[in-house]
Amino acid sequence: MTSRKILCMTLGDIAAPVEPHLRDAGWEVVVANDLVKARQILQHHQFFACVLVLPQTDPQTLDRIEACMKLATSAEWLGVLGPRALESAAMRELIVNYFFDYHTDPVDPDYLARTLGHAYGRAMLRCEHDNYLRSAESMGMVGQSAAIGRLRRQIRKVAATSAPVLIGGESGSGKELAAQAVHKMSNRARSGPFIAVNCGAISPSLIQSELFGHERGAYTGASTSKCGLIEAAHGGTLFLDEIGDLSLDLQTNLLRFLQEKTINRVGGTEAIHVDVRVIAASHVDLAEAVASGRFREDLFYRLNVLSIIVPPLRERKEDVPQLALHFFNVCAADKKTRAGGFNRKAMAALTSHDWPGNVRELYNRVQRAVVMTERSMISPSDLGLEEDEMISYIDLDRARTVAECDAIHLSLNRVGRNVTHAARELGISRMTLYRLMEKHGIALGGS
Repeated sequence: MTSRKILCMTLGDIAAPVEPHLRDAGWEVVVANDLVKARQILQHHQFFACVLVLPQTDPQTLDRIEACMKLATSAEWLGVLGPRALESAAMRELIVNYFFDYHTDPVDPDYLARTLGHAYGRAMLRCEHDNYLRSAESMGMVGQSAAIGRLRRQIRKVAATSAPVLIGGESGSGKELAAQAVHKMSNRARSGPFIAVNCGAISPSLIQSELFGHERGAYTGASTSKCGLIEAAHGGTLFLDEIGDLSLDLQTNLLRFLQEKTINRVGGTEAIHVDVRVIAASHVDLAEAVASGRFREDLFYRLNVLSIIVPPLRERKEDVPQLALHFFNVCAADKKTRAGGFNRKAMAALTSHDWPGNVRELYNRVQRAVVMTERSMISPSDLGLEEDEMISYIDLDRARTVAECDAIHLSLNRVGRNVTHAARELGISRMTLYRLMEKHGIALGGS
């Protein structure tokens, strides 16, 4: 049988050592008897399951344990805890936020082996799923919605040609990301660069020189010749963002380049051949701009050979949780934060928000939350979102929630607030019951 490696972090003595039971059950056990050794092991090895043996709880120790657990990003954690562990609010929070399940000393070896097997299998499944997502995100676009799937398929198709591409979509939706994906998927990624130009961010008096370059002495201050951005993109891809902001005169010059594949530097007479694929984007409807005389019709048709529309975030809300976690990992990697992710209320607020600023707004809110939060899990207020922005459930969902809450109350009262007995009566694990109690705000000593 293939050996399955797990970490057993034992921070104190318990009635019966856990490690021999784990070995007898067929696990390859790596032992750490202090947090320093555990950190060293976790920094150099990957585990799908880890066991924390903690007879006594201390708030200061729990903070260090939490920091150590964050290193095991691929693992599911199980706890073997002292009989009075749940009396600590900090310990209860650690269980809810990080544990797959927990056991109270003295532990049942068979039950521990079964739950450890479930945890290990879940971690492996998540790892396979993450590998799939990384493959899907090779284009740089995160998400599994039908809308993002269509966009990926369109990108693969247009990447196989060298025809001009026109990308539409709202501001902040990811048009430049789509353009980069077209370049990365094309043969041009091996032969030339990806050059991005924000046409609306360059001064009208300078954009001619920026795009086409200039010769020495072409104008006051032009002390040397300069290669333009079109020329710099030779062999690769030129991305013209917000092309609708170009003046009509510059549109004419761009049309000539697209037709003849040559440019003339400002102040120069020599025609320079340039092999460049042009991808253009605009948040305005260029067809309407043509109708109103703000955009050349012939340039529009020259650019609009292949078209892609990047969907706004509100049309692919099922991608919001995955995007939020992706941005959290990106931001947390660069900054010190004690946050381990988003709590349920924060995730609900993210999903219910309409995102007028699209993906850019989502990234900005997550970045702010990572920097500003003082909690172990990001809340709606850290994101600048109110809880009243959360999903308004339909009556059926509300009825189910009320019924679930009532069932937990009745069961707990019936068994004298004993969580183990209540979980058995409800047919769920203790960990699941604690999560449901947290969800509904049910205190163990309450009514």
